[in-house]
Amino acid sequence: MTREWTARDILQLSGAYWASCSLQAGVQLDLFTRLHAGPRDESALATELGCNPRAFSMLCTALTALGFLERRGGALAAPEEILRFLSHDSPEYLGFIIKHHAHIMPGWTKLARAVLTGSSTTEKSTRYTEDASEREDFLMGMFNIARMQADLIADSLDLSGRKRLIDVGGGPGSYAIYFCRKNPELTATIFDLPTTEPFARKTIARFGLEDRVNFVAGNFLSDTLPAGYDVAWLSQVLHGESPEGAASLVKDAAACLEPGGLLCVQEFVLNDDRQGPEHAALFGLNMLVQTQGGQTYTSLEISDMLRAAGAARVRELAVALPQSCRVLLGDMP
Repeated sequence: MTREWTARDILQLSGAYWASCSLQAGVQLDLFTRLHAGPRDESALATELGCNPRAFSMLCTALTALGFLERRGGALAAPEEILRFLSHDSPEYLGFIIKHHAHIMPGWTKLARAVLTGSSTTEKSTRYTEDASEREDFLMGMFNIARMQADLIADSLDLSGRKRLIDVGGGPGSYAIYFCRKNPELTATIFDLPTTEPFARKTIARFGLEDRVNFVAGNFLSDTLPAGYDVAWLSQVLHGESPEGAASLVKDAAACLEPGGLLCVQEFVLNDDRQGPEHAALFGLNMLVQTQGGQTYTSLEISDMLRAAGAARVRELAVALPQSCRVLLGDMP
């Protein structure tokens, strides 16, 4: 449907980053974790966090107006549903991905330059950052996102009879973990950069799957992937590569598989007419500012990559996922 825009709508969208930055600042300061046990005196909390009292009060006013905080006299509190997602003490903490959004925002402020030049406005992709804190926010942010849908995919993807799965670029191992939890006879290998290994092993141990999920260090762009698997899973890695690079990666993943293996790709997928959906379209711009060739792809383009890699009976997994995610499957002869 065509949206009926008003001047107010346009201005609200243009300034929407004010609210985003306020939320990100609260998470970066770990403000919500400090409120997990209950209301705190605002002045004392400003001192504890090392903040300028005037500036802290202004941030709290903004977060209160947005509904993230409540003022009770001189005390600050946070609603339970906010603490559920923004307190580091909560198992459903989303702070990692929110801090990752803050890390990549400078690149977005130069979007017009990226469109003019066709080049990234980010010095180095977060995936390859040497900053340990930024790397944690990226990797565990991927876990934040994946856990919202990994159980849906694991319930919908029939892996019965499959024994060995390779998760290419699997980060902290979200999908490998959920697939193994759903399929007791399955073992999995996460193949990712050496800097990812500590985060993956910590996440694997958190789920008690050290005996069934292992980690192999390597760079999927330059190293040969291990072979002998009957499922290859590529989740949200193609969008970081050019069309040629993405197609090559799909072929490399197919080469990991034994005859009869299952090749699986999950991505933020554009409609074939490239008119949406919104999240996939905007994520394509995220790849423009962060990478030197990445983009989002249509279902048809990904299907063609699977067929070019030798897959037959290419189809889409019948599951409704958030953020324009789709899973495409192909059977290897």
